[in-house]
Amino acid sequence: MSDPFKIDSPTCISFSGGRTSAYMLWRVLQSNGGLPDEAKVCFANTGKEDEATLQFIKDVSDKWQVEIHWVERRFDDVGFERVTFDTASRKGEPFEALIRKRNYLPNPVSRICTSELKIRAQSKYLASLDHFAGEKYSAIENLSWIGIRADEQRRAAKISDKSRIPLWAASVTKETIGDFWKAQSFDLGLPNNNGVTMHGNCDLCFLKPASQVLALIAEKPDRSVWWAKMEELGLASSPSGNKFRTDRPSYAEMAKFASEQLDMFDKNEEAIACFCGD
Repeated sequence: MSDPFKIDSPTCISFSGGRTSAYMLWRVLQSNGGLPDEAKVCFANTGKEDEATLQFIKDVSDKWQVEIHWVERRFDDVGFERVTFDTASRKGEPFEALIRKRNYLPNPVSRICTSELKIRAQSKYLASLDHFAGEKYSAIENLSWIGIRADEQRRAAKISDKSRIPLWAASVTKETIGDFWKAQSFDLGLPNNNGVTMHGNCDLCFLKPASQVLALIAEKPDRSVWWAKMEELGLASSPSGNKFRTDRPSYAEMAKFASEQLDMFDKNEEAIACFCGD
């Protein structure tokens, strides 16, 4: 079997800022003797990632001596802005700009946050580079490698080109990821539960199970402020467009439940998978 981490054509390593995508990058570096000229590593910042995630991305770049391209979506003629650890948004600015432009909140059916803030921001940036010259940003989306593990069968099934998910091809599981990071000299500063963490990606992402969101609010009540503010904007003409999800209480209500130490959600509810990865 050929090495699924070998790169010989223009490729984007999509780095979410979690342990799984960082491990994927490490395997790429090992298989290629460093980062090949044909590859770029990109992190698309929404402004709602945990500070520990941003620090981890910086640590990976510094300690492994690999350039990570930080980008954010902009709604102008360019479509993106190159940022750094120091200049990256931390108050949800790109996310709020998207919400105000579209005049409704993303939801499980219309995941405009993933398509616009992650995929399109990254693809537009890559299309501006000489290395990807001539490629439309829509085509560049198909050149991205995504950190999907062998134990994420439902996510993997949605990817028709399996070469884009080398961890799946190499039978890497969350246990593999967990063991790897426990043996390293540095790590993501968030809980390591066999290689994954409920704190990953946007801090209170609406795709996370409700019980998980409630636990995260209870742990740090300030997390709910931005999400509740977005739901209170009332931008959409339809009431359903004023909430991230219509099948659960609002973020303001969940903040109230957390303060009253109420637990009313199914702990077995599964997260809804998306491009953001871990």
